[in-house]
Amino acid sequence: MDLARYLVDAVALEKRSCREVARAHGVSKSWVAQLVARYRAGGYEAVTPRSKAAKKVANRSSAELEDRVVRLRKELTDQGFDAGAQTIHYHLSLSDPSPPSVSTIWRILKRRGFVTPEPHKRPKSSYIRFEAQLPNEMWQSDVTTFQLKDGAKVEILNFLDDFSRVCVAAKVLAVTSAPDVVATLYEAGGAWGLPASVLTDNGCIYTSAYRHGYSAMESELFHLGIHYKHSRPYHPQTCGKVERFHQTLKKFLRKQPRAATIAELQAQVDRFVTYYNEIRPHRAKGRKTPKSAFDSRDKARPNKPEGTFTRELRVRHDKIDRHGVVTIRYKSKLHHIGMGRALKGTRIILLVAGRHIRIITTEGQLLRNFELDPSRDYQRHGLG
Repeated sequence: MDLARYLVDAVALEKRSCREVARAHGVSKSWVAQLVARYRAGGYEAVTPRSKAAKKVANRSSAELEDRVVRLRKELTDQGFDAGAQTIHYHLSLSDPSPPSVSTIWRILKRRGFVTPEPHKRPKSSYIRFEAQLPNEMWQSDVTTFQLKDGAKVEILNFLDDFSRVCVAAKVLAVTSAPDVVATLYEAGGAWGLPASVLTDNGCIYTSAYRHGYSAMESELFHLGIHYKHSRPYHPQTCGKVERFHQTLKKFLRKQPRAATIAELQAQVDRFVTYYNEIRPHRAKGRKTPKSAFDSRDKARPNKPEGTFTRELRVRHDKIDRHGVVTIRYKSKLHHIGMGRALKGTRIILLVAGRHIRIITTEGQLLRNFELDPSRDYQRHGLG
């Protein structure tokens, strides 16, 4: 502005010619003449530099569209659902045949202050990513905790299909036990079909490998022909899909009125699972819903072994107690085997093959040979 005003004063006040002033200061004569004309029409204010930006941007989103995007963002956030640009684009497409692009929605959110810049993260290309190729090829399972209205902690047991991200089961329990895991597995299998494999962490409700035995779930998976996998200790990234599902689920639950009972919380979880499976588009599945991804391909199935053999082979040394009883754990449940008071204190060896149990003395004398009845806590007396 200082140069422009200097040139104007040189012409208007000193009465020098535009050509002379332009030559003296290395500018064009036409620009000097233009400045003088603007000065005579509007004073010194008219000489100030003018913005070269367009007064109207042809592709700028309308205020009405921006308000719709912001309103939808707030509605989804208040309900605890994902409210990213791609999810907003999906919801807009339900009522608008030509919704704005995902990048346009992202720019609107950024302009309105809804997008917070994040620190640089490790590049995604550096991760070794695994995904099953078919629905039911592998399920991931894990347990997370949540609080009821009175502060009591409860657990939520989740099963997630690795390929489609469908939540096949989400059960709220006071405390999750091994039989609960088995029951939920069968319930989910009845609705979605049994998987070819299951991936979990090393929780005691899933595996008894560290006790050198077999848990209820491991036993059932073996007999169903379902391959069992577990992550290495202290490495939750292996079960990353179900871990990420926990975050999404609890983000929704925190936006709901705090449930007072397990039944109320289960109703909230069921509502979310329906939305998550059938309405919410999933970024990892090309913005398809998990259920549509699940229905898009043939399903994998368990590879049930032929024959009646069992891998549950155990040899246990024990002593008959003073009541003439010895106990054994089968599928995480304790069973009592009556041997008779006459044998109290006798050292014995239990040869266990699944449910078939033989009990012998340390000298090799057969005391009992029978099939365990899982429905009875106290087994029948006698040799057979």
